[in-house]
Parts: sequence; C-alpha cells; structure tokens
Amino acid sequence: MMDKIIVIGPQGAGKGTQAELLCGDYDFVHISIGEIFRWHMDHHTKLAARVQRIMNEGRLVPDEIVAEVVSKRLQEHDWNWGFVLDGFPRTRLQAEYLFENWNLDKAVYLDIPDKIVHDRVMMRVALGQGGGFTKRADDNPQALRIRLQEFHEKTAPLLQLFQNRSMLITIDGNRAIEDVYAEVVAELHLGEPTRKRP
Repeated sequence: MMDKIIVIGPQGAGKGTQAELLCGDYDFVHISIGEIFRWHMDHHTKLAARVQRIMNEGRLVPDEIVAEVVSKRLQEHDWNWGFVLDGFPRTRLQAEYLFENWNLDKAVYLDIPDKIVHDRVMMRVALGQGGGFTKRADDNPQALRIRLQEFHEKTAPLLQLFQNRSMLITIDGNRAIEDVYAEVVAELHLGEPTRKRP
C-alpha cells in the first residue's frame, strides 16, 4: 500500500520533525519544500535569487514557483511506499494543483498557538538553526509576524478543504515530539513500523 500524506502547520509546528520520523519508521520519502529551496540557495541558482528576495520580506513564495518545484520533485517517483509532503500546499491554488494531479490520502495538521510558534522560531534562530526556506527569513519578529499572518489568511482555510474531503487529522502540536508522533501514527492507522530506527 502506498500512502501520500501532507503535513501542514505554521512555522515551528514540527512539520519537518514529524515527517522525518514517519519516513524513518515507514520507508516513506520526505519531500520537504524548504529543503529543496535551501538546496537552490546553497547552489546559488537563478531560482534562489528570486526566492531570496521574496523570503527576506517575509512573504510566501508565489504559487506558480512552488508548484513547478513540487511537480518536478514528485515526478522523480522514488517513493515506493509513499511520501510525506512538508511545506506544501500553502494556498488554495496549490491544494487544487495537488488534487488534480495526485490521489492524496491524509492531511495532518499540527495545531499550535501563535505564541508558541514565536517562541520556538526565535529559539531556533538563537541557536543558529534558522527556519522556513531560509535562515534570514525568520531572523526577526516582523518577518515572522508576516509569515504567521499569511498562514492564517492563506493556509489555515485549507483545513476546511481537507475536512470536506475527509482527509484532515488535527493533532495538538504543543507537546513533546514523541507524544505528538504517537498520535500521528495512531490517527494514520500505520501499525507497527516497517523498520527500526538506528
């Protein structure tokens, strides 16, 4: 059986962490839009220059750019058992693109309060870990406020869309990582891991 899962939530919700745990236990492929964009940043591509300007202003990357990147990645078909998509979709247009092209199974929403988002992201920056697509995008409270506002305006409304398709699983993300993960696995009905963690 192949599982195609979306992990959705604001910055600092733990999307990447939960996606990595799922992929480590169940042989899914973690498709992180942030990681793809970071690769472009590290290699100073033309796309990176465009994205850098957008992210430094705290704005979301336009739908057409992200959809192009996602399409190219999904077409690699290196996900025999399924994939966990982290960082996409963020807008209704992006969600509709996914529905038109892929039979998705579940959308896991990691729900955490804005204050916790702020605390987590600022702590991550203080530790030098950055966040979002680039480190600089998150290194000040103003940029984070813009990102949170865009999340509530553009991404949060997708929850009803997923709910209407009986895809939505809402998880309280303001808990210990393993507690959140245990509930994610239970709600996805994944059963015992297919491989043991190292």
